[in-house]
Amino acid sequence: MSVKVGMVSLGCSKNQVDAELLLAMLADGGYEICADAAQCDVVVINTCGFIEDAKRESIENILEFVQLKNEGKIKAVVVTGCLAERYREEVAQEIPEADVVLGIGRNGDLLQAIRDALAGKRTVAFGEKEELSLEGRRILANAPFYAYLKVGDGCNNHCTYCAIPLIRGPMRSRPIEKIVEEARQLAASGVTELNVVAQDTTRYGEDLYGKLMLPELLTQLCKIEGVHWVRILYCYPDRVTDELLEVMAREEKVVKYMDIPLQHCNGRILRAMNRRGDAQSLKALLQKVRERVPDVVLRTTMIAGFPTETEEEFSELCQFIQEVKFERLGCFAYSAEEDTPAYEMEQVDEEIRRRRAELVMETQYGVMEQVNRARLGRTLEVLVEGRTGRLWYGRSYMDAPDIDTKVFFTSKRAHRPGEYVKVLVDGVEEYDLRGKEVEA
Repeated sequence: MSVKVGMVSLGCSKNQVDAELLLAMLADGGYEICADAAQCDVVVINTCGFIEDAKRESIENILEFVQLKNEGKIKAVVVTGCLAERYREEVAQEIPEADVVLGIGRNGDLLQAIRDALAGKRTVAFGEKEELSLEGRRILANAPFYAYLKVGDGCNNHCTYCAIPLIRGPMRSRPIEKIVEEARQLAASGVTELNVVAQDTTRYGEDLYGKLMLPELLTQLCKIEGVHWVRILYCYPDRVTDELLEVMAREEKVVKYMDIPLQHCNGRILRAMNRRGDAQSLKALLQKVRERVPDVVLRTTMIAGFPTETEEEFSELCQFIQEVKFERLGCFAYSAEEDTPAYEMEQVDEEIRRRRAELVMETQYGVMEQVNRARLGRTLEVLVEGRTGRLWYGRSYMDAPDIDTKVFFTSKRAHRPGEYVKVLVDGVEEYDLRGKEVEA
């Protein structure tokens, strides 16, 4: 009888790609992949360790499956991913019921570790972060018509609030030919939307080739038959170059969408974050992006309540958001992370941090109303994702998977997920758009 293995992957899209590599490894190793982790013999929990809320979610998931193991419903619990890498000894010692604890550099040991766990032997193993394999077959954990294309791992930016360099190590890019080959394989399997990701996607290639290679990579991806949309996520503002904007404007397959996590706009706060710029320079950059790439959608992420942030500096952030009018925006309350420089700074009260994050999103809600109403009467290409009641729904070029909004529409015909249709926008519902399919 085959052993059933389930995967619970938490956190970001980069972590999801790691999970998809592990799923393929398990399947190729003879294990049966089971969609419902609670019904499996073995569960692999690919944890997140980025901020406090994510760590809490990871621990809750581990304890939930440990409980199922104690009840005899599953046979083994495997913990890997960022939490296991960051808190190596703590996870191993404080959760002895976890049969396997692997750091990211030892993901390649997963098959043997599961065999040992089922034989009653515990495995706790950690390696060099750079030993994490970025190559290999994947089993997509999402709908089959889109995929995340991970172009590198780690980060060299060393923002003072961020634990990613501690967890993932320095930036290391994948060879361009390996990425293009993976993209070809994904397209051949039915993927039409590629979402290009890394911790800092704009830095892609600097370590391997001595220069920023994202524009060249995008150009090559657009040549692949079957690829319809190529989306860029996680751009660092300092490396949004003229060459990158030129490729975005020129290549039809590159959707006019740029995710630039700015984190803040106040110059003093940005310097305390070990980032550069201020409100004036960032406005100039964003204006240039909008001028060079007509109809571009700008997404950003902000941090509210960073250490020493004053009420005046927070007000400047809200004013900045109102003026720039980002089409998409998310906000985190600052999370104090051990072993980061910001952890040692004077902290803003946690309740104030959370309230400020809520105020940012309230500010953005007003912006989104204006942005959405400006879309009324426009026809958008929509990637169909499914149906709810009498309405179909999907995403336009303005919406990345998992994080952005939807377009709901009526249609006189049936659709299949993964289809592209034209929708005339005739209504707004909170953050989402409403419309009807334009008949061909």
